[in-house]
Amino acid sequence: MKDVQAPEEKSTTLRSGVAWTDENAPLIPVPDAFGKLRAIARAIPLLAGILILLIILLILRVIERPLMGERRPLTLPIKLWGCRWALFCMGLRLETRGKDSHHAGAVVANHASWLDIFVLGAAAGVTFVSKAEVARWPLIGPLARLTGTLFITRDPRAAQAQVDLMRARFAAGQRLLFFPEGTSTDGQRVLPFRTTLFASICAVHSQQPIWVQPISVRYIAPAGADPRFYAWYGTMGFAPHFLAMLAQRKHGFVRVTFHPPIPVTDNSDRKTLAAAAEAAVRSGL
Repeated sequence: MKDVQAPEEKSTTLRSGVAWTDENAPLIPVPDAFGKLRAIARAIPLLAGILILLIILLILRVIERPLMGERRPLTLPIKLWGCRWALFCMGLRLETRGKDSHHAGAVVANHASWLDIFVLGAAAGVTFVSKAEVARWPLIGPLARLTGTLFITRDPRAAQAQVDLMRARFAAGQRLLFFPEGTSTDGQRVLPFRTTLFASICAVHSQQPIWVQPISVRYIAPAGADPRFYAWYGTMGFAPHFLAMLAQRKHGFVRVTFHPPIPVTDNSDRKTLAAAAEAAVRSGL
């Protein structure tokens, strides 16, 4: 890869008080002719696999939903293998540490890239919780809707309705994955966890036992590349970053660390629960 392009310059201030500008972000490599051919060679099986996955999920969900409701014994394993197929096509190796608890409840992780969706989907049988805007993303949006992603808004008027939706998902045995930082980062830090969703988790606990399992996601860049190579944040465009991932000759790898689940008890509150989960995720980086 011979040229690079940077996103538009725009300041981004973090809630932690740290600020970075996009001029300090890792430059997105622009592939040369061989890189573009490599990207095409990877994109064909990747996109074909996702299309086939969407069709299979749609057919199975028509059968599964009337019989199982929010339980997904058929479509959840297919989503997991579909995410593993995507990582295989891109050439990104997944390494896991620790143990997936499989407890019904919440899973929380740090957020560094759109790649997190495939990485965490391949590592654990989880259902994503995402901001409503993701439903409109190309490629990711349709896949997210069909795989049962729970889309939420930041409108306080919708808080109780969202708690009710979460309660129904937990009751069905689902494990909902949250990104409590509220934004993606450069992958080299963990931002303070927002406590709003933890308040919803505590509210659900009043009717059923649930756990929160923290997960750390750490990307190891290819040899000689910027440590933030896989990060996608700020004003970075999705298409250039996606192309760069497909065109990379040899990838690094991503390590997913499962931490012990935290039980939600009568003494739990949103701040202590968020702090405990954040400390665990931070320890994995």
